[in-house]
Parts: sequence; structure tokens; C-alpha cells
Amino acid sequence: MTFTRKTASLKPIEDTVFTVVRAAKQDAAEHGPEHVVDGTIGSLCDEEGKLVAYQSVFHHYDEIDDRVKASYAASFTGNPGFRKEVFDWVKQDADVRLAHSVIATPGGSGAVSTAFTTFLDQGQTVILPDIAWGSYKLMASENNLNAVTYEMFDGDSFNMASFRSTIQDVMARQDKIMVVVNDPCHNPTGYSMSLEEWKQIIAFLNECSQKVPCILVDDIAYIDYSYNLAQSRRYMEMFNGISGNVMITVAFSCSKTLTSYGLRCGAAVLMAQHPEAVREAEIVFEKAARATWSNIPNAAMENFTWVVTQNRTDFLKEKQKYVDLMKERSRIFLAEAKACGLDVYPYKEGFFVTLRIPDNALRDRVHACYIENHIYTVRVNKGIRVAVCSLPISKVRGLAQRMKTLEENVKKG
Repeated sequence: MTFTRKTASLKPIEDTVFTVVRAAKQDAAEHGPEHVVDGTIGSLCDEEGKLVAYQSVFHHYDEIDDRVKASYAASFTGNPGFRKEVFDWVKQDADVRLAHSVIATPGGSGAVSTAFTTFLDQGQTVILPDIAWGSYKLMASENNLNAVTYEMFDGDSFNMASFRSTIQDVMARQDKIMVVVNDPCHNPTGYSMSLEEWKQIIAFLNECSQKVPCILVDDIAYIDYSYNLAQSRRYMEMFNGISGNVMITVAFSCSKTLTSYGLRCGAAVLMAQHPEAVREAEIVFEKAARATWSNIPNAAMENFTWVVTQNRTDFLKEKQKYVDLMKERSRIFLAEAKACGLDVYPYKEGFFVTLRIPDNALRDRVHACYIENHIYTVRVNKGIRVAVCSLPISKVRGLAQRMKTLEENVKKG
């Protein structure tokens, strides 16, 4: 006898990130933080290893009237000002001319998860990258969806052939396609697709849409940490070329952009050629919002709106300081990795660099060896993730060589 639904998985969740985070903290407490390299933290940290909380964001949040913080939002779809400013912020200078709507969600994860249930029926299949944030698959399984993966890379480029063949395989047995990309600043590899790669993706989805409806979910959680912010939205102009049978959902995260991970504020930006298609999806999103979380924190939305309008200059200046810091951290790690032959996936920008270890059994042994030597990282499919977003430069220097030596020792047995 069981009290849970018949389709529920009773296997306890294994969150590899938080498990290794706890181990790193315990090691630091026992042996001293100077002896531990903690490359697990997927949040922006300063050179003292402390979590960054932007003054340009939180000083104003502290000044928001308590009644505003205590109040419900204007609507379960989000405050009108917030919804407008999210769309303007997401596209910025990109000339996006599609019909659109914005639904406030609990972080970018709420946008992705709700897209899964809005567009797919139980038992249908969502298409994911094979190297990706692990919660995508959990979201799928918890909503009784199947998941298949396309290979992310062909050498150091996006694997367009695998992207195409995987979609074609699903299309042969399903009357709808939903595919997820996490771009730019891919988690966990730091890859960003070229304009040519985006051009090919849109063209292929248009081709597929002649047979079935196609939904592209673009998770842009880390977009505001692009190393070329002025060009970071340029690819979105290609969205204008989608057919009438393609819909795009952009998952935006205030958590990452504003270093406000715990406030759980984000949005789904729905875009299509025809307003009727957007409205149809919007209705389903509205109902999901009402039935699931009901309300996004009012003050979080009001603070985002103030930051990107009234305090935009100071915010961008403060954020750029940390973008530059992360760029220097990644530059050092990649240069040293190249010098010692440590194989990494093609990194362009973003929070993470990932070691390329296609054999997951070998990956597990290498990861365990790192922990034995006080180096804490996160296992992902076909690799090991290093969080340059949180590692001080002093601990980045020499790290690649240490990792390479340990990896070689593991291979030798």
C-alpha cells in the first residue's frame, strides 16, 4: 500500500551539487579553508570567497516599505511593470518583432518547468542537451514526461547533426516537438553558440514545423554574464524568422542577474508570430501559476523594475566588475589547462568550465580522487564542472595542473 500517486518515483533525490558542497564545507572547517579548493558553488563569489550581493540591488530592497514586501502581487501573472521591464531587459537592443507575453515565475526554473507542462502531455518526450543542468530531467520525470538527449558537441562546435537526428527520431513518433537549449553561457560548459549555429537551429525548426508544432525553450539564466554584453542578445533577432508553427519560450532568471538566488523571481517570455498562439499558451501558463505557486514575491518584482530603470547605470557598473573578474579567472584556468593538456569543453563565457571526460566511470574515479586531495567539483554527464564564478584567483592559479596530474594518476591506476 502506498499513499503517493502511482506514477511517483520513490527513489530519494540525489542532488550531487549540495552533497559535495556540504563535504567541501566540512573539509574547510576541519583542515582550514586555505587547504580546500571549493569549485562547487554555482553562485557569484568575491575574492574572499563570500557570496556577492549587489549593493545596487539590495540597498534599495532594504528600503522597500514593509507593506510592499508583505503584499500580494498585482496578479498571479506578475506585476504589469515587471512584465514590461522583463521583456525589454531580455531583448534589450535586439530588434525582436514577435507577438509576446511575459509570465512571472519562481526563478528561471519555474519558467522551464511550466513550459514542460504547458506544451507537452504526460507520456510525451522533451529533447534535452546530453550535457546539461540535471534538474531538466527531474522536471521531466516529475511531470510524467520522457526525456531524450542530443549530443551537445561535435569536437569544439555545437553538434548540429545530433540535434537534427534526435528531433527527427522524436518527430517520427510524436505529433509535437519541444527542445531545450541553454544559451548563451551554457551550464555547465560555458559554451555560447555562434550566430551561424543559431541560424541553422531556426531554419531546421522551421523545416520541422511544416509537419508538427515546434517549441524551443531557451534557458538564458546566465546571459547577463556574457563577456560581450553588447552583442549577447543579437541572436534573438533570428527569432523573427520563425514560422507560424514555431513558438519560443525564453526562461529568464532574476536570481542570476541580480544575485538574488533566494528571492525566487524570474519569468517566462512567450514569443510567436501570431498573437492568438501566444494568448493560448499564456492562458495555460496563467492557470499553472495560479494552481502551483499563486504569487511571485511582490517586492522582488518591484525591486527588479526599479533596478533596471532607476538604478540601471550603477547596477551595470557593479555587475561589470564581477563579469571582468570572472573573465580573468576563466582566462587563467583555460590558459593553464591548455599548457598542461587538461581537456575541457569549448568555453566561451559564463559561470562554469567543464572538464571533458566522456567515460562516466572514469569521471567518477577522477572526481573521487579530487575530493581525496581537497579539490571539490561537481560531476555532470561526461565531465566535471568547475565553478570559476566562485573560485578566487589565488585558488585558480595552479589548479589545472593539479587536476591534470591527479587525472593522470587515476588513469594509471
